[in-house]
Amino acid sequence: MSTLSKEQIKAIVKGNNFQSVTDVTNYLKDIFKDIIQELMEAELEEKLGYAKEERSAKNTDNCRNESSKFWLGVMNDLKNRGVQDVMLFCVDGLTGLKEAINAAFPMAEIQRCIIHQLRNSFKYVSCKDIKAFSNDFKNVYKAINEEVALEKFYELKEKWGKSYPFAIRSWENNWDVLSPFYKFPEEIRKIIYTTNVIEGLHRQYRKVTKSKTMFPSDDSLEKMLYMASKNVIKKWTQRYKNWDRVLNQLIIQYPGRLDNYVS
Repeated sequence: MSTLSKEQIKAIVKGNNFQSVTDVTNYLKDIFKDIIQELMEAELEEKLGYAKEERSAKNTDNCRNESSKFWLGVMNDLKNRGVQDVMLFCVDGLTGLKEAINAAFPMAEIQRCIIHQLRNSFKYVSCKDIKAFSNDFKNVYKAINEEVALEKFYELKEKWGKSYPFAIRSWENNWDVLSPFYKFPEEIRKIIYTTNVIEGLHRQYRKVTKSKTMFPSDDSLEKMLYMASKNVIKKWTQRYKNWDRVLNQLIIQYPGRLDNYVS
């Protein structure tokens, strides 16, 4: 490990105009923090296989900056693994995902996550109005059908449109992927907006790891996550409440497409 020369130390002292030992201590703390940050980022990039701004991973399936091409690869991978048909995709507004779904599963419907859409709208709303704005939107996404939802939306637009046009426009531009769930009864709606297997799995991972500040090895962490996964998987086979009614509704909504699975 190299050390600083006297000339380098003098340059640092001169350049920072230290007035006391405290100034020196604070400077060293900042330097130490930057070094640790750089080391952590380098380790993360090495572990993931790609840098922060890179679009594609190196020899992994990870990707931070997804594109239509990336998502189409994911969809085709699902098909290659045996997925023949999908009735409804519940997704976030990720770039290129909608186009990839339409290409791979043209008969599938797409439902955008309402919560994520609301959060996206809040970016354009003043803090003092977020509570009222959110309460007004409940009348939209809790409407009994799409006709009533549109009526409530136009009332909301009349009230907030001039103050927050971009928040309203986001809903207008994405209405085709925000409205499919209105045709379903309450039993199916509840499954759509309360069931997220991936988020549930991640929540369990956080639960079992938050009590430990560090792990002696990668293997110890992987073993803990494996055991957590085993416990979560048990819940995936549980029967949904009122599943008989849900299944009958789905058979009616998608005639012929479930025949091979509910004989």
